[in-house]
Amino acid sequence: MAAREETLKPLMIASQAGDEAAYRALLLALAAHLRAYYKRRLKLFGKRDAEVEDLVQTTLMAIHMKRNTYSPTELLTPWVYAIAHYKLIDHLRQTRATLSDSIDDVDELVARDDALEVESNLDVAKLLAQLPTRTGRVVQSVKIEGLSTREAALKFGMKESAVKVLVHRALRRLSNIVLKDNLR
Repeated sequence: MAAREETLKPLMIASQAGDEAAYRALLLALAAHLRAYYKRRLKLFGKRDAEVEDLVQTTLMAIHMKRNTYSPTELLTPWVYAIAHYKLIDHLRQTRATLSDSIDDVDELVARDDALEVESNLDVAKLLAQLPTRTGRVVQSVKIEGLSTREAALKFGMKESAVKVLVHRALRRLSNIVLKDNLR
């Protein structure tokens, strides 16, 4: 993963500065990574390869639309795979996917994936534990479990705007924690 980060991050930074050649190279490299990511996951749901290409294109469009939100001070690959993860969830919801095999496949779906391994070995549970309990639960519900802000608001008895603010502030706090850990 470190090699991917070292290759992709400079391309993203250059593309944000207007380098069209770097942007094309970034999109080609990301397409290959995303294709492998989606093939493995969609196979568990008995999906066709054509759906892989649809997801790759949808994700690349989302990355294109959100590229201005990427901060060069942060790691690129977790940012990309977070977008990919949510696009996958959206796709599975839209197609009402179910696992094609036994429940044992769920372990494979959530097992460690080399493509998702981040340079640091931070454990998400330990990271979330650094937040107040309720805040950690809200972040987990929205960012890990994929609940919408509306669903989370209903679940935790909050207003949607309060969920958005809470999640935003919590993610900024977690980002600062990760940055401090990486500077040590």
